[in-house]
Amino acid sequence: MADAPQDDKPLLAQLQSLWRELPGLVSDRVELLSLELQRAARALAQIVALMVAVAILGVTAWLVLWAGAIRLMVRAGLPWEAALLVAIGVNGLAILLAVRRVRRLLPRLALPLTQRHLMLAPDPQPQEAANDRAVA
Repeated sequence: MADAPQDDKPLLAQLQSLWRELPGLVSDRVELLSLELQRAARALAQIVALMVAVAILGVTAWLVLWAGAIRLMVRAGLPWEAALLVAIGVNGLAILLAVRRVRRLLPRLALPLTQRHLMLAPDPQPQEAANDRAVA
């Protein structure tokens, strides 16, 4: 039993040493996090700028594509008005399909599965499972 107090001293010294080093360890990690967040913010700004450029170039290509398609339709004998209506109709259909898909995806932004998991008494029959099958 005389050995027990001697064993506690090194453990106590280790704990005290760890306690003294803890602020330094935490501040190093916080500084690393701060530097990484700054780096991530710069990368995000570059990504956004590049995506804007991609969007502009994509819209330009889309317009040129439709200009060529309309010209081909007119050369094939279709009146200008009809060719423009075809282009508008196809684009309108694409818009309609995209809007329908966005509306189906909107409920996912509320993180329904996480909310249900964090509730004290979750519903036994989640509606999200049915929505996931319909969206996928």
